[in-house]
Amino acid sequence: MTQSFITGLELDQTGLLKLFNLAHQIKAQPQDFSQALAGKSIVTLFEKPSLRTRLSFDIGINKLGGHAVYLDQQNGAMGSRESVKDFALNISTWADGIVARVNQHSTLSTLAEYATVPVVNSLCDLYHPCQALADFMTLQEVYGDVSGLKLAYLGEGNNVTHSLMLLAASLGTDFVAVCPKGHSPDAQIVKQAEQMAAVNGASILISDRVEAAAGANVLYTDTWVSMGSNVSLEQAKDTFMPYQINSELLKQTGAQTVLHCQPAHREYEITSAVMDGENSKIIQQAENRMHAQNALLVTLLNKQY
Repeated sequence: MTQSFITGLELDQTGLLKLFNLAHQIKAQPQDFSQALAGKSIVTLFEKPSLRTRLSFDIGINKLGGHAVYLDQQNGAMGSRESVKDFALNISTWADGIVARVNQHSTLSTLAEYATVPVVNSLCDLYHPCQALADFMTLQEVYGDVSGLKLAYLGEGNNVTHSLMLLAASLGTDFVAVCPKGHSPDAQIVKQAEQMAAVNGASILISDRVEAAAGANVLYTDTWVSMGSNVSLEQAKDTFMPYQINSELLKQTGAQTVLHCQPAHREYEITSAVMDGENSKIIQQAENRMHAQNALLVTLLNKQY
């Protein structure tokens, strides 16, 4: 793969399957990888609040024998106190890698352009590729081969939708995004995914009708209101409530598995009955953030693997 992991497209289908295989190994036999990042220091940059991303990277790097250095906005916003270019140039002199959770995709592009160490996108406004890695690792654990599955995402077309759609297209998974009118995924990313899906025997469908999720193996949702939005959940409720994942929708679609990238707003985008029910793989999915990310970091930073 290329030096950095920014959009998720740096890995083709073969590369993804190899990375998942490594992730399953790390999860099953962590003791065999306890020194995989020995002597490595990785700076984790955060412009946004985080629970799963921060802890899964920090604890994960530690489990691999590496050293995670957390950097928030106490030193001033990137590009404000000093340029993003200078962040990249300086950090590269000390650290072996950069993990960045940022507001704008352009920040990641600049970091990757000027850093001399690998840069990993742990979230931006356009993509959330590490989340998608965990999602499909979880689906592999549930189903084995993910090609031929139908995955239906319901809610706001956002960074999570984009990364899910692109990974589905790479792996041969049929993907449906069911979003209210005016809330669909980015048209250019949809076009890109359609082209990839055609090559890998999959399909991409964008619809505002919940009926499009019929026959899905997997239902997936995310918060209706992205971080930093001025819209409240109550304001979003009228638009998005028809897209809620609940017991009735599970029956209607026939889906056996439910995923949510969290944080979840119970009784809004998903009911507690479903989130805590037998179809939910949401906590397994959260755990796999660490294992998938560890496999990615080992792939980037230790050529032995």
